[in-house]
Amino acid sequence: MIAGVEEAGRGPVIGPLVMALVETDTQTIKKLEELGVTDSKLLSPKRRELLYTKIKELCEVKVIILSPEKIDNALNSPTMNLNWLEAKTSSTLINKSKARKVILDCPSNNFETYANYVKKNLTRQVELVVEHKADSKYTIVGAASIIAKVIRDREIEKLKIVANFDFGSGYPSDPRTIAFIKDNWNKYDFFRKTWSTYKKLSQKSLGDFN
Repeated sequence: MIAGVEEAGRGPVIGPLVMALVETDTQTIKKLEELGVTDSKLLSPKRRELLYTKIKELCEVKVIILSPEKIDNALNSPTMNLNWLEAKTSSTLINKSKARKVILDCPSNNFETYANYVKKNLTRQVELVVEHKADSKYTIVGAASIIAKVIRDREIEKLKIVANFDFGSGYPSDPRTIAFIKDNWNKYDFFRKTWSTYKKLSQKSLGDFN
């Protein structure tokens, strides 16, 4: 058994960070390749949804959804940051899997340090492959990226229903997201309050109010 781990939603100021592990055997990986499984960013939303269903049918899938509150707590901690949160969550997913080899898409420039942090939190022996852009290099990591992305997108749609407003992608580069936060920064619990975008907009709104 081989597994891939990937995230979706690392950069947004709205909504959760989703991490997924997909595991299967080498024979099934060939089937995933034939289906066109690759980095989720290279696929249309419709194609991702279709492949999401196929991956779930063919592979074992494990997912952890990290709330904005949990992300903020990690960034406010003197011993944690976003990379370590991602690494620790990867370890939790790996501990729940049966894969003997796991490929991780690494967010850090220091592969060795990141890999060692993951290993420190493992409860079993695993061969780790830690690389940049692993989702485009390895089909199994691409599969994990599709699972994470589809779930993240679905979570964002749920939040739009809660807000009764289409705030866009949730990324700081999205004008709809910025406008929404500016008008609603103190109304919802799905903002990442440690993000500089949120801090600037909330402080500016407080200044305008005063």
